[in-house]
Amino acid sequence: MSNSALIERIAARGDGVTGDGRHVAGAVPGDRVRDDGIIIPGPNRAEPPCRHFGKCGGCELQHVAESALADFVHDRVVGALAGQDVPVGEVLPAQLSAPQSRRRAALTALRTGKQVAIGFNAAQSNQIVDMRECPLLLPELFALIAPLRDLLADIAPPRRPVKVKLQMLDQGVELVLEGVKAEGLDAAMALQDFAGAHALARLAVDQGYGLETLWQPEPPTVVFGDVTVEVPPFAFLQATTAGQAALVDAVTRAIGDAGAVADLFAGVGTFALSIQQGRKVYAAEGARDAIAALMGAANRARALVATEHRDLFRRPLIPAELNRFGAVILDPPRAGAEEQVVQLAAADTPVIAYVSCNPASFARDAKLLVADGYTLDWVQPVGQFRWSTHVELAARFSK
Repeated sequence: MSNSALIERIAARGDGVTGDGRHVAGAVPGDRVRDDGIIIPGPNRAEPPCRHFGKCGGCELQHVAESALADFVHDRVVGALAGQDVPVGEVLPAQLSAPQSRRRAALTALRTGKQVAIGFNAAQSNQIVDMRECPLLLPELFALIAPLRDLLADIAPPRRPVKVKLQMLDQGVELVLEGVKAEGLDAAMALQDFAGAHALARLAVDQGYGLETLWQPEPPTVVFGDVTVEVPPFAFLQATTAGQAALVDAVTRAIGDAGAVADLFAGVGTFALSIQQGRKVYAAEGARDAIAALMGAANRARALVATEHRDLFRRPLIPAELNRFGAVILDPPRAGAEEQVVQLAAADTPVIAYVSCNPASFARDAKLLVADGYTLDWVQPVGQFRWSTHVELAARFSK
């Protein structure tokens, strides 16, 4: 009989890993893998809920049971910090978003003849897996997939990919189509009819000349705290409302009762507006449409939020500016915020609440902060990209 090795963890890309470092596709902690590659199932496996699992690139980990999935999200953060030798007070249990809760998605559609495939790309390829079910998306988003096939059969260019972006806003679903040719009266009417029939909050199309809004009965909005924001097309929002709530709660705990707070990479105000009650907030963001939306919302609500359109990669806040604040919130893109972190490390801001969508770049930035006297008090892992290897977190640093 073959010898077998125990799968001890899941690697960053979703493979199972044995104690001696062997990677095994599709294996889960607690499985055993024989010398001939056969996997002997362990207690941490789950029946994948979707027929597309294994082909679709939207989910890598549907075969992993809930507790092992939470461990994976937690351990990704622990492993990233250990890799940079960053000491941490506590890594809290991971918070996972539920199935059917993803409120935003960027899909691809391809028309061949009158047939339209629409879905996520296949794993590690440009093939599109035609989505016939999806346990990930909000039902309201998935309900548009079949009608979209019919619409795109008439207006999508043949054999040219079309980007299909869906997002749930307060008024309903926002749909952005990139790469269609909506020329002529018939196409224009088809788009208007589709938007009306499905009560879309907004329909915008990019035919190669920039985004045009074709349907918007009223300004589409989202609410942060008690402030309503009129958001630009496909504005960046957290992927699930539960994930957003977990991150906002962690940031609120991290900054405590700090009187004046800076929110850097503020976007449309997810954190700035959620924590602004009773304190002054400075919000900086490099995307002009996002900071304009935040400024408009703050002004209408008479919130004490000062906004600045500022490229924090080229012009980070320096220590003299940072030292005016009792706390700084940092929510950079995936690559991290090394230029801004270098300035923060040299400052005396008492608290930093760092929100990250990449444990590796977070750990690299954490190393810089800790080397200059900050303590990493705790990290809250958040798995809002359910069944994927994409892990988010919020952390508290103090000095």
